[in-house]
Amino acid sequence: MEFTKMHGLGNDFIVVYGEQELPSNAAELAVNLCNRYFGIGADGLVYILPSVRGDYMMRIMNSDGSEAEQCGNAIRCVSKYVYEQGLVSSEQIVIETIGAGEQKVTLNVKDGVVETVTVDMGEPVLSGLQIPVAIDAEHVVDQPIEAEGTEFKFTAVSMGNPHCVIYVDDAVSFDLTTWGPKLEVHPLFPRKVNVEFATVLDRGHVNMRVWERGAGPTLACGTGACATLVSSVLNGLTDRSAWISLKGGDLFIEWNEEDNHVYMTGPAQAVYTGNVIL
Repeated sequence: MEFTKMHGLGNDFIVVYGEQELPSNAAELAVNLCNRYFGIGADGLVYILPSVRGDYMMRIMNSDGSEAEQCGNAIRCVSKYVYEQGLVSSEQIVIETIGAGEQKVTLNVKDGVVETVTVDMGEPVLSGLQIPVAIDAEHVVDQPIEAEGTEFKFTAVSMGNPHCVIYVDDAVSFDLTTWGPKLEVHPLFPRKVNVEFATVLDRGHVNMRVWERGAGPTLACGTGACATLVSSVLNGLTDRSAWISLKGGDLFIEWNEEDNHVYMTGPAQAVYTGNVIL
């Protein structure tokens, strides 16, 4: 199997093009190939597949073998791949995902190289039962959640996948590996949840660290950055556009008031190509 190793701000993927449908053993392949000691090493295995609703369809298998409905960093990688490989010629393309449907993508191209990618991430889902969260409310904002005797306050947002945003004094030094896995599987979240720990620096800048459902700590999470911006607006902490600083770098996120869509802009990078014997 030929693959390309790619990353968006350090959130890395094994990208595969050429399959006509998701392989039946994709979950097993993801577990084996994403292993950083006995495999290629990645946060996820991404397939670029044919689509009847867009230019291409993206399917994402997490490193634990579960499937992610959506991934902001992966869609930037896929968009860069299909353009630079000559699979599309337009700088305006559509990538289909199972969590968000057809997503419009704008490529910022210079001398044939995609420098940044802007993705229409769609409208955020804010209704508790639709996120899903086991709280029947129109908005789940600043709600208490307890884990092992410690209480946090969280805001829930779905960007095609569920997120739980928690504000802390210092996201950069926060004990992510202790609290992330406990909150990921909290009974409030019937499909588990991605957990973001955020610190608002000013109305245009937020530090965030993420524990991703099915992958653990990653250097960046595009949907998590979008959820963090939406949460920060709902809590009155930021403007409707801001820079979200993750461990791997910065994303610019805008929650457009006119169409209610969230737009994410950031880079993607191809690292190397290779072949693996399955």
